[in-house]
Amino acid sequence: MTYLSHFSFPDIELEYSFLMNIKRTCYDSFYPFQVLSKHGLRMLDFEPITILYGGNGSGKTTALNVIAQKVGAARESVYNRSNFFEDYLRMCDFETQGPVPGDSRIVTSDDVFDFVLNLRCLNDGISQKREELFEEYLENKYAHFQMKSLEDYEQLRKVHMARRKTQSKYVRNNLMNNVREHSNGESAFLYFSEKIQENGLYLLDEPENSLSPLRQQELSKFLEDSARFFGCQFIISTHSPFLLSMRGAKIYDMDEDEVDVKRWTQLAGVRAYFDFFKAHEGEFGR
Repeated sequence: MTYLSHFSFPDIELEYSFLMNIKRTCYDSFYPFQVLSKHGLRMLDFEPITILYGGNGSGKTTALNVIAQKVGAARESVYNRSNFFEDYLRMCDFETQGPVPGDSRIVTSDDVFDFVLNLRCLNDGISQKREELFEEYLENKYAHFQMKSLEDYEQLRKVHMARRKTQSKYVRNNLMNNVREHSNGESAFLYFSEKIQENGLYLLDEPENSLSPLRQQELSKFLEDSARFFGCQFIISTHSPFLLSMRGAKIYDMDEDEVDVKRWTQLAGVRAYFDFFKAHEGEFGR
């Protein structure tokens, strides 16, 4: 599905005209001006899966943030907003095929890291509470307790529960089920599978972070299927050859002085992987 069909950015002449009219000269940065225009990026045409490829400083994350803000995509983490961000947005424009889904969102590495960290902290907290309940169970099971007032009722209840139940049942009754523990990669993949729903526009900023090669391949298949069968559109910034190789993906090489569309096998980063493994090809037969 293609909700967002085109997005246009100000060209270098329009940017220059705006900057020349700025009276104050004390600004350290005019970001996001002069980031995308220096690579000649004027227009992006989108497919169900569109990828922005490029190194640090190529502007791929800037482009995602500008697009997300202009179309009103939801976001969780803060991002780099300068004094001129709103001015830049007013110079941008886009075309759609029907309305942009209301639950569309941008997902950044910070979102994923925060989710992984929060899940780990939750598991750590539950595990600590579980250990405390194990000790409490043993104390109550073998305690010589005698109720003296209504204030002792809660303790009496725990003593009776400990004597009537096994240790595991006692802990389950006093603690919510422990959140299943995941590795960082499992947790990161879980985040994508929970956030990406049917019929949505999703902008993903380097989603391969925290994912092993095998998990990256799983994510690639998940995104392909979501676009093909569940009405999703994706705009992705990535270096991952596993994501770059997704079927039908339109890839913009942001490293070129004039941003150009390329096949994934033509990209310098992918060629570097190919050359490396080709040089060590004989070692894999050992």
